[in-house]
Amino acid sequence: MGPTHSLPTPATVGMERERTVHVADIIKRFGDTTALDGVSFEARRGELVVLLGRSGSGKSTLLRHLNGLEVPTSGTVQVLGEDLDAQNGAALRRLRSRVGFIFQQFELVPSLTVLENVLTGSLAVVRGPRLGIFGYGKARRLRALEHLETVGLLQLAYQRADTLSGGQQQRVAIARALMQEPDILLADEPVASLDPESSGQVMNLIRDIAREKGLTVVCSLHQVDLALSWADRIVGLRHGRVVLDTATDGMTREEAMAIYGQVEPASITSEFQAIAEGLDTPGHRERIARDLAAAEAAAASAGAGASVAGTGGESQ
Repeated sequence: MGPTHSLPTPATVGMERERTVHVADIIKRFGDTTALDGVSFEARRGELVVLLGRSGSGKSTLLRHLNGLEVPTSGTVQVLGEDLDAQNGAALRRLRSRVGFIFQQFELVPSLTVLENVLTGSLAVVRGPRLGIFGYGKARRLRALEHLETVGLLQLAYQRADTLSGGQQQRVAIARALMQEPDILLADEPVASLDPESSGQVMNLIRDIAREKGLTVVCSLHQVDLALSWADRIVGLRHGRVVLDTATDGMTREEAMAIYGQVEPASITSEFQAIAEGLDTPGHRERIARDLAAAEAAAASAGAGASVAGTGGESQ
């Protein structure tokens, strides 16, 4: 399916699209490692933004800053007009409840039914004991069933989650995120563990829901072609820095691939360098020959032992 860039959504027709995400010059360090290095970008209501880059480029770390799971070393993150770093306690929980998160590994409870897993998306606002589905109230149960119908899994509502395929489990995770009634939907490599057909179905579902509800979606991906066909805009990350931030309309595959650049020698550890340099040396080849000879001798000895044991068994 081709791009659907800059289409108005039912929830945003007739209004100027408000800025829902504003990241300004954030730096994130873990000890001596700089994961994000001066990252800035924005997203607006109804916009589909893909964070594209290699593994380790900072995509997941950036996503975790957008719902307060990580706090920047410096810089600011504003979500829905609120400075995340200034929130705590109940205020932070309320803000997080407006930001849904779809994980790469689904994060479902295997032993629970599909419906129960979807209902857990409302835990932030549910009070009191929750003994099965009846602890959530009739209105929430009906809403969960509506979300399952939206993702095409209503008929599996009472089936255990661990009996579903990967694509079906990710649909359950989407329905769970929708239980929050979010304004923003974050997705961290949501199709990395799915086959191409299921990947396309899940991404199209996220796009259709976002268009219908006017959600801002920020999604990390590493598949260039999928990003080009799905997103309104691509933010390219390399070594924790933004190297591209542009609309996908008219963007070529070559331009998107430039995000990945060349593998720099400095990115290869000294340990890997030592291994690589030692692979094709006379000494290395001699060690391989010795190991092979020892393995063959051990196999021959084991075979001889088995033969003797078999002979002894027959004579008894």
